[in-house]
Amino acid sequence: MHTFLTDDWGLELPIIGAPMSPQAGGTLAAALASCGALGMIGLVPGGDPSQSLRADVAEFRRLAGERRFGIGLIAWVLEARPELLQVALDSKPFAISISFGDPAPYAVRIRDAGVNLICQVQDCDSALRAEAAGAHLLVAQGTEAGGHTGGVGTLPLLQVVLDRVAVPVIAAGGIASGRGLAAVLAAGAQGAWLGTPLLVAQEARNSARAREHLLRANESSTVLTSAFDVAQGVPWPPEFRGRALKNEFTARWHGHETELGAEPSARVQLEAALLAQDFEIAELYAGQAVGLAERVEPAAEIVRRISSDAEQRLEALNRVQPRAILRQ
Repeated sequence: MHTFLTDDWGLELPIIGAPMSPQAGGTLAAALASCGALGMIGLVPGGDPSQSLRADVAEFRRLAGERRFGIGLIAWVLEARPELLQVALDSKPFAISISFGDPAPYAVRIRDAGVNLICQVQDCDSALRAEAAGAHLLVAQGTEAGGHTGGVGTLPLLQVVLDRVAVPVIAAGGIASGRGLAAVLAAGAQGAWLGTPLLVAQEARNSARAREHLLRANESSTVLTSAFDVAQGVPWPPEFRGRALKNEFTARWHGHETELGAEPSARVQLEAALLAQDFEIAELYAGQAVGLAERVEPAAEIVRRISSDAEQRLEALNRVQPRAILRQ
């Protein structure tokens, strides 16, 4: 397969790993880089994100040497922690992604450093703003995606964005097989941004208990909710809710966020559940394609299988002969 990611960015596979927080650390990024995809390192919540980012970059270089990697940053987090951009730039990544807010305040510094700017977008307006800011690559993230996302489906969003921008676009949200990758490539995307399939990768920073829950889930097991953010006081912009596995906490509080905000015991309950790895209460973010995850395996096997199957499906489509509908 030949796309912008393979021909211009030199990847072997048209796949970028999403900078999932905290699952996408240096080990997962290295595994993806070593098989020809682009691994992204995500920020670790809590503690000192600068220190954890430096540690993940060091781990990546220990495992993957001078191969390319990326770092995922969040616009509204940078407003409060502007030093994180310099920490990221000092790591000399191949790419930095800016998501969930305006990339313009940071775009010039990223481009001047010779780093590729990726912007994850959830609607046409944000895509146009990112293109105007000078993004090298856009990620059209549909609401099927795990974690924080917008409200537009991947396919409608991808079509709108492709029609309105000139910059290369890849797709995110609901892509977890060769069928999904082939579909977005056929629509005009230059590759895929994968998150949920990699939650069960051996190299992901996930617990065995979390993987058990993910492997039991199906396509109907998620909910797009702000309940976890409200309970924990995390200031996500209201337009970006989080897609997570349904559990007892969402059954009680989803749709009752105003009431939840006045209930401090909910935060205590969530913190205790997370420490205990009790995902009947604690959040476990995942996308609607979680039902396609069947087993824990190396990240390289996951992305190679998806890419190989997509290539075979596209080749089969190219061999299909048009049929005459009307006979003379």
